Amino acid sequence: MIPDNSKFDKKGGKKRRGLINAFNDAIAGILYTFKSERNMKIHYLGSALVLVISLFLNLSKLEMIMLFMSIAMVVVAEMFNTAVEKAIDLITDEYHALAKIAKDVSAGAVLVSALNSVVVGYILFYDKLTELSVTLIHKLRQSELHITLICIILVLLAVVVVKALTSSGTPLKGGMPSGHAALAFAIATAITLMTERVVASTLAYIMAVLVAQSRIEGKIHSFWETFAGALLGTLIAVLVFQYGIFYSI
Repeated sequence: MIPDNSKFDKKGGKKRRGLINAFNDAIAGILYTFKSERNMKIHYLGSALVLVISLFLNLSKLEMIMLFMSIAMVVVAEMFNTAVEKAIDLITDEYHALAKIAKDVSAGAVLVSALNSVVVGYILFYDKLTELSVTLIHKLRQSELHITLICIILVLLAVVVVKALTSSGTPLKGGMPSGHAALAFAIATAITLMTERVVASTLAYIMAVLVAQSRIEGKIHSFWETFAGALLGTLIAVLVFQYGIFYSI
């Protein structure tokens, strides 16, 4: 392997690098993990959604510090995980028990940080979201139950139409968007809008996420196909229940 002489001076010592170059390299590392790692895209998307929600919850300075620290821990853990994986792949491309342990431990660190962020988010948002949504959910509970059935039918029709327009997959398998993800998130949203229990809503969305994840793991859909399905199902459910409120009024 030919050494990179640009990093060494004439005496063989390591060159001093400017502060700007150091920042550029650090930013390049952040961009690399975002472009190459699917999980990092999910972390950034989730972080952005959480930060947007926090704008409407009047969090204290201490609560905001806890929120930022939790987000930073997840991102840093994912970056270290990527660094460990690339370093091991540089040394060997063959299976080795110690290499597997190193990768598993670094992945475990990401899992621990992610679970910590979920706990912090639950502690910070539970009471505030409950108070914020009581009035809206009370109105939505007065809607007729047949609105849920209408919502499910509209979601299925929308999935078939979008798949036909994009000429991808079949009505029941593959293509853009994921019908399973759309239906799962529509049902989770309907449960959220018909109950005042945040725990029930949380469990419903966890099940929806697991449905979407199973479609990705089964290589039936890509991440963006399941994300589009989840977004489509959620939006249709919200619009249908919103229309039901105004219609009942």
